[in-house]
Amino acid sequence: MKNKNLICLLILIVFGSMMNAQKSKNQVANLKTTAYLFAYFTGNSNNEEAIRFAVSNDGYNFRALNGNQPVIDSKEISSSGGIRDPHILRGADGKTFYMVATDMVSAKGWDSNRAMVLLKSTDLVNWNSSVINIQKKYPNQENLKRVWAPQTIYDTQKGKYMIYWSMQHGNDIDKIYYAYANPDFTDLETEPQQLFFSPTNGACIDGEIIFKDNKYHLFFKTEGSGAGIKIAVSNKLTEGYVLRDQYVQQTKDPVEGAGVFKLNNSNDYILMYDLYTKGKYQFTKTSDLEHFSVIDNAVTMDFHPRHGTVMPITAKELARLESKWGNTKQ
Repeated sequence: MKNKNLICLLILIVFGSMMNAQKSKNQVANLKTTAYLFAYFTGNSNNEEAIRFAVSNDGYNFRALNGNQPVIDSKEISSSGGIRDPHILRGADGKTFYMVATDMVSAKGWDSNRAMVLLKSTDLVNWNSSVINIQKKYPNQENLKRVWAPQTIYDTQKGKYMIYWSMQHGNDIDKIYYAYANPDFTDLETEPQQLFFSPTNGACIDGEIIFKDNKYHLFFKTEGSGAGIKIAVSNKLTEGYVLRDQYVQQTKDPVEGAGVFKLNNSNDYILMYDLYTKGKYQFTKTSDLEHFSVIDNAVTMDFHPRHGTVMPITAKELARLESKWGNTKQ
């Protein structure tokens, strides 16, 4: 009898998890997104290492909010005084937003940071934040040199938010790790584990995971024979990534900071990246995450972003953002 009760309980737990995952999918699917929010930073000086917002009605023409000034004071949310590489995500409930960023001031050195910042909001205007110092939180991190470019994805199987980022230890290469956030999104509740094992043994930073056609596509920057973006694909979120060993950027210049977003009411995706030696961005379009065409001539921005991400938003959310922060439209 006890075994039967245990089996029934397990069935109920699994069924409940599946129902919650389906409910979350339906909530997001029922949202009518008509605009876009771009979270970014602008450079390596003190004031530039901060979160800025821009918006767009079509995914091609972006205008800065708040006069292209920070929307959050880095000194209030970080341990270093600087914020880089913001990633923004709409939660599974459709109405909660999660942002993660590198806690870093580049003037202190590229190997100077050990922390990331987690932020949470219900209105895109007011944010609660916490700092996670990997070296202080976990054992055996004495030779940790840097913690870069965190991102968040919702794990539908576990019903938790997974944060993934790159770290370098000692003389080893940069590798992408993951851990799960706690329910309040104020801390990590699991030990960091390596997410992707590169067969080329090249450095891997700036990960971006896109779920399409029942597969997880991990975009990342690698070094090796060039500084560019490659993709690894898996049927599972946390393991089994197989490298597509070709660069997908459409330039011979070094690039980093891949950001991918799906256009509203379209099967097309935009892949954008930072040409960090040229001081500009490049935008490309794809429908299959394999073939990319440059669309720079169709894109306008009244600001110069560094590594950032774009998230579709509703008309109501756009109005709220512009009401709070204004914009640069004349």
